[in-house]
Amino acid sequence: MVWAGLISGLLGVMTATVAVSAQGISPLPAATAAAPQQPGPVLRADTHLVLVDVVVTERDRAVHGIDKAKFQVFEDGKEQPIINLDERRAEDAGAVPKPLALPPHTYRNVPQYRAGGAVNVLLLDGLNTPLVDQARTRIQMIDYMSKIPPGTPMAIFTLASRLRLVQGFTSDPATLAAALKSGKGAPSQSIILDTPGSNDSVADQISDAGASPGAVASMQQFEADVAAFQTDRRVRMTLDALQQLGRYLNGIPGRKNLIWFSGSFPISLDPDSSLNNPFSAMRSYASDLQDTSVLLADARVAVYPVDARGLMNLPTYDVSYKAPSSSNRNARMASDNQKFTSQNQAEHASMTQLADATGGRAFVNTNDFKGAIAGAIDDGGSYYTIGYVPAAKKDGAFHKIKVKVTGGSYQLAYRRGYFADPEKPPATPNGGLIAIATQRGAPPATQVIFDARVLPLDDPAFQAQSGVASGLATGPGGLMTASLKGPTKRYVVDLRLGVPTLAYTTGADGAPMATVELILVGYDADGARLNYVDRGMGLKVAPEHLAQLQATGFPVRAVIDLPAGQVFLRIAVRDVTAAKIGSMEVPLMVAKK
Repeated sequence: MVWAGLISGLLGVMTATVAVSAQGISPLPAATAAAPQQPGPVLRADTHLVLVDVVVTERDRAVHGIDKAKFQVFEDGKEQPIINLDERRAEDAGAVPKPLALPPHTYRNVPQYRAGGAVNVLLLDGLNTPLVDQARTRIQMIDYMSKIPPGTPMAIFTLASRLRLVQGFTSDPATLAAALKSGKGAPSQSIILDTPGSNDSVADQISDAGASPGAVASMQQFEADVAAFQTDRRVRMTLDALQQLGRYLNGIPGRKNLIWFSGSFPISLDPDSSLNNPFSAMRSYASDLQDTSVLLADARVAVYPVDARGLMNLPTYDVSYKAPSSSNRNARMASDNQKFTSQNQAEHASMTQLADATGGRAFVNTNDFKGAIAGAIDDGGSYYTIGYVPAAKKDGAFHKIKVKVTGGSYQLAYRRGYFADPEKPPATPNGGLIAIATQRGAPPATQVIFDARVLPLDDPAFQAQSGVASGLATGPGGLMTASLKGPTKRYVVDLRLGVPTLAYTTGADGAPMATVELILVGYDADGARLNYVDRGMGLKVAPEHLAQLQATGFPVRAVIDLPAGQVFLRIAVRDVTAAKIGSMEVPLMVAKK
């Protein structure tokens, strides 16, 4: 259908009442301004439903069809009545929708992946992984993307000096592979990790040069303090990134599988008997790790850590190892091996602890990275969700969860507890729907279905529409237009809102009214917000014309100013009355002229 004809033709059958200002929302011709209707009171019960996703396997294979009566769930040692039990199977997640045939420059917020299944996040950790291991991981991941199961939704993040979104959720293998091949997905030298082969410390060098034992001991202490400081910083940056991911994924319904390729993440630093002060560099991050794992588990994020270093040899067997030349060579080589073994065990322990606490699984001592990611996706795609209501608690304490399944020798993976925080808000409060839906790279929300045609104002498609250019060109197109640098271009966003997906109230004249909030947000390639539009509007239609609008959709027009370059335009529509949301993301290359 031609958009110009649609917009002009519907004006005879619909009256739109729109909240209008100079910040980018322009009414359709003949619209009148009105304040958006506020939603009615919301009734809330003081009942806390705890959801626990449980992966049940036997000999590494998912077990299906287990009856509810065979499940038991305990909180702090006391059995809880199971209110509901749902099974999710990867093969039952639904068919992959066929690609939509839409007009040019037109998009619809219907995801091209199976509904009802878990979504996956690939995190490539350059902060904690040597460069050579990053490169090997990337090669295997690019190859795996060509074989990824059809309809598998995935997003890609990297961690270096900060967490960075490389690719938002998509099930297109070519798009995922291209993201990994791009500069944003390329390996980078860690800003904190030592370069491989740097085992020959300054203390060893001055010892070999004949320095006094006191000078050597002082240098050893200094190097240990520096290493502990670097580890503190690295752990803090990593946990901050994981917590940021947890908050990002919290608004996405259902289970999320976080597949984390990392090379080194310790849970503790043990006392070093070779130092003057053996306890000075001692560290324990167990409490910080537990807090992070609880945040992830509350967001239903199961973590699947993969040691990106693969199967490793002792350092003295590595070609990069520089053997000491002093008389105590054997003792120092043995010490290097012992430190490596202890550190490796601690790092694997932290990965396993995080996986166990969130219901995931750790993959260590393996070079089959493609098999690891396939196993994580397969594990996370088949699971049971238990729902139970514990005794009302507002103590802020951590409550342990234990699940049992009778009738077989099963292996269970599930989150191990939660905090009963009296200050914790609902998972998706009404005002938070838009914040979740407008995040860069988030999966499309589909409670409100809509089409969007996105074109620059100077596109020839508008030339035949009398008065369009002059009607949209006045005033700033967005609340951040004044801060945009360099050349900008005004984009017109024409929406067709799905009438059956909206909720309606009845006005004084008896006509149905839908109240919606429209937000447009432009992001740059790094996820920084460039500009945004946020307005409410009421959409009223005469009852006799409702059938026609059901076939064509409510027409809504908005504009936003965007800077030249690559821009990701997030479009979200919130049904204020029903507290439902629809959203999608449109990639644009904004020309300078």
